Amino acid sequence: MASGVEELLDMLFEMIDEAKNAPFSNDKCIIERDRALDLIDDIRSQFPMELSEARKMMANRAELVASAKREAESIRKAAEDKARQLLAEDTITLQAKQRANEMMQQAEERSRELKRSANEYCEDALRRTEEAVAEAYDEIKQSRARFRAAAGVASAPAAGTTGSRPIYDAAADED
Repeated sequence: MASGVEELLDMLFEMIDEAKNAPFSNDKCIIERDRALDLIDDIRSQFPMELSEARKMMANRAELVASAKREAESIRKAAEDKARQLLAEDTITLQAKQRANEMMQQAEERSRELKRSANEYCEDALRRTEEAVAEAYDEIKQSRARFRAAAGVASAPAAGTTGSRPIYDAAADED
């Protein structure tokens, strides 16, 4: 006995194909009724099994397609999320670079301001120091002049004394 529906259908086809024509007709033939009915019964008995297998295969195929669609959708979503994340990281990096540039410009400007202020302060301190030193120098000159004047009047060198030191003349240094 044949094992599958296709084989049974092939047998039925051959039976009809090889059948003798009915008298006075080219499109009608004579076949063995019992043998044809037996083949049809065998086909019917095999159909539920093969239909069940076909349905299982179709269900498996549908599940496989659905699973592939879910996986493709998951991969697509993951790719979109990754793209959004990379875009966000790029945006954050760009913003950080812009902020760093702004901070560098501010720091450079502040550095220039501090340097200018320090230079002004140093210039002012040196000017005041110079003025104070000049005043002190003038005061020292005046004090020495007064000292010499007072020393010259109060103690004139005695005649014949040696070893006296000459008096420093600040006015001579100015010339």
